[in-house]
Formats: sequence, structure tokens, C-alpha cells
Amino acid sequence: MATGPPSAHQPAPEDIKAVPVRHPGRWIVAAIVVLIGVSIVHSMATNNRFGWSQVGHYLFDGRITAGVVTTIELTLAAQALGVVLGILLAVMRLSPNPLVSVGSWLYIWFFRGTPVIVQLTFWYVGISALYPMINLGIPFGPQFIHINANSAISGFTAIVLALGLNEGAYMSEIVRAGIISVDEGQTEAAHSLGMTRLQTMRRIVLPQAMRVIIPPTGNETISMLKTTSLAVVAAGTELFSESSNISNANFEVIQLLIVASLWYLALTSLLYVAQYYIERHYARGSSRELPPTPWQKIRRGVFSFGHDPVALDALGSAHHDGFIS
Repeated sequence: MATGPPSAHQPAPEDIKAVPVRHPGRWIVAAIVVLIGVSIVHSMATNNRFGWSQVGHYLFDGRITAGVVTTIELTLAAQALGVVLGILLAVMRLSPNPLVSVGSWLYIWFFRGTPVIVQLTFWYVGISALYPMINLGIPFGPQFIHINANSAISGFTAIVLALGLNEGAYMSEIVRAGIISVDEGQTEAAHSLGMTRLQTMRRIVLPQAMRVIIPPTGNETISMLKTTSLAVVAAGTELFSESSNISNANFEVIQLLIVASLWYLALTSLLYVAQYYIERHYARGSSRELPPTPWQKIRRGVFSFGHDPVALDALGSAHHDGFIS
């Protein structure tokens, strides 16, 4: 057994004849999973009660596709509002000023402590009832802006405000966790260079915190997409509301639920892919090599079929470095 790399006078070591490790248990589990999956698919495909012809008929119906577009618009608008509020509230929460910090904490406490469906109903019904005319200006002084709540806060606006304000409370905790994860030495070094607190946060802390912030933010975005279905209580015209309206007219409830589910699965799958590549982008500074893409994983799985690629890579590296002769 050689303890170091071969010298110039030693013959080159022979190639290792690696024997792949067999894993019969994996094949048994894989066979069981495939059997269960095939049984479920066969049962659903041959059950006429699912009404797949009606599902296909309504899948690209104009009302359904219009609801899909509205769902995407609600998701993007509400999530954008939530992210902006989350960053602002997280910075306020970490502020040395106690009034600013307490104000942020009270906001988070209120919106995390009440159900989102209650908030949505309140924005749709309560605001216009409590404040039919919204006046903005100096407290106990002149009011400069006068807004008619009934005309300004439409159903779409109420849904975006309810979902976005609620999301801001959760995003603030996500952003705060990301900021705390950055080593304090980074902040101290930035301050020693003369950067202000806001410059340090924008140029030093937040870019490094993104690696921690992105994964839960992606999960929140996917959750937001599904939460838009609550817009049905505010007479929304998103995907679930439109499918419910159609099923109320033709009584094909199950078929329209399947249509809505298929669209939600398609949209969330796109968000999964986007989240993966965004995470991969921000992982560049934290690992020596980027994680493989799904296509690279498939290729690796095909070409290493029946072998243990990790063990073979380890043996190959040891043989190349001369630690095994």
C-alpha cells in the first residue's frame, strides 16, 4: 500500500477494476412505488365518473384562462407588495430606535395573529363601511387628500391589499432571518470604510442574505398563488372563482375542481423551476461548484445506471492521486 504519490522511478499503477455495489433493496422499493403509481393512474383513467372528456372541454375554456391570468396578476402584485413591506419591516425591526422597532413588531403581531380570510373580507367590506371617505393630511389639522373608498378600493385592489399586507408580516421574518445570518464582521468592516447603515444594508448585507432569503420566499410565492383562491369571498374572478361559477351553472363540480387543480399544478410547477434556478444563481458564492440542473441530473442518472457514481468517483480520485496502488 503506497502512502504517497508515485515517484518518477515507480511504474504507473494499474487501473482499478471497480465492482459496483449492488442495492437490491432500492430496486424492490422502486418496484413497489412504480406499482402503486401505475395502479393509481389506471384507476383514474378507467373510472368514467371522473368525466375526463368534460375536463378536457373546460381546461382551456375562455373563462378558465381568464381566471388563470387574474390569478397570476394577483400573485405577482400581492407578492411584490409583501416583499417590499417585508424588507422595510425587517430593517425597522432591527433598528436601534425602540419606537421604530416596536412599530414593526406591532404590525407583524397583528397580521400574523389574524386569519387572512378575515383580513380579505375586512378590506372588501369593512373599509368602505368604516371609512367611506378617506382623508389624508396632518392629524388634527388640514386634510389635503380626499379619496372615495367605494370607488378607489375595487375587488381586485382589496384582494391585493389583503394578501400583500398579510404577506409582508411573514416576509419580514424571512428577511430578518437572512440579515441575522450574515456575519457581524461584514457590517463592522463596512462601517469602518465609512458606509452608512443603509448603504451597508443595501450593498453588503442583503446581497449575502439572499442565499437564506430566496428558498422560503419561493415557498411563500407558491403559497400566495394558492391563497388567491380565497378571493372567492371578495367576488374575485380568479381561477377558483371562475371554476366555481361554471360548476354552479352546470353542476359538474368534480370536473371543474380537476380543471382548477391541473392549472394550479402547472403554475406551481413553473414556480418550482424558477425558484430552483434563482437558488442556484445565489449559491455561486457558497459552494465550489453549482448544483446540477434537472437535465444534468437526468443525464448523470442515465449514464451511471446500475453503478454507484459516488463510490466510483471517490475510487477514481484516490487512484488518480496515487493513494491507491
